[in-house]
Amino acid sequence: MNEIKNTKPRNVRRLTLTLFAILGMSLVTYAQSDKAAVEATLMDYMEGTSKGQVARIKRAFTETAALYSVNPDGTQKRLPIAEYIGYFKEGQARDRVGKIVSIDIVNNAAHAKVEIISGNTKFTDYMLLLKLKDGWKIINKSFTREAIR
Repeated sequence: MNEIKNTKPRNVRRLTLTLFAILGMSLVTYAQSDKAAVEATLMDYMEGTSKGQVARIKRAFTETAALYSVNPDGTQKRLPIAEYIGYFKEGQARDRVGKIVSIDIVNNAAHAKVEIISGNTKFTDYMLLLKLKDGWKIINKSFTREAIR
């Protein structure tokens, strides 16, 4: 009888630890898949704008997204996404090289920092993203630029 009493608590502990391990791995996998999806959205933006792939740019943003920056006089500038996308022509590549600097995700909201080098200018973009029914989308972008070299 002692053997049965002793193995039961061990089996319960083992089962509990196994369940916690599975749950932990599931959460990590979920977080990694969200991170990969956010990265894919950011790559659509960066590669779409550098390679003249208009469909990829559109896929990265919501239709109501806008870009925000500061005018030379210190006032806010707002550019609707449709107007921004209009600057790019299908198949016309640009001298733009981008990299993802950071991503922070909490549940269905994220922000990311992206740097784009274009000629002698470095753009620093701060993206706000939401996980919508059709995936992660950029809802707004604020950016600044600085001369380099």
